[in-house]
Amino acid sequence: MTTAAQVLAENNFGDTRTGGLAGPMGLFLILLLGAATILLIRNMNARLRRLPDRFPQQGGPADHTPADAAVTDPTGGSTAQESHPTAPNGSEQRRNG
Repeated sequence: MTTAAQVLAENNFGDTRTGGLAGPMGLFLILLLGAATILLIRNMNARLRRLPDRFPQQGGPADHTPADAAVTDPTGGSTAQESHPTAPNGSEQRRNG
């Protein structure tokens, strides 16, 4: 009669010798990703050091036309949207058009 400890201790994973390269390959990939991360961090730090301390002010167009000053709010400052009960909804508009 087998006990629970014997059942749990039994090797049910097949031949473990065939996957003997998994550990070294995993270590290689971790080291490769670590080296790539370090190189990326150094590259980005070098790029950030080359940036100026302050950027020049970015303004809009230098000349303002009178049309820009004449634009008013067409809603008169109200934010409520009016709904028309007879207006077709989106699906009706597609069928009719």
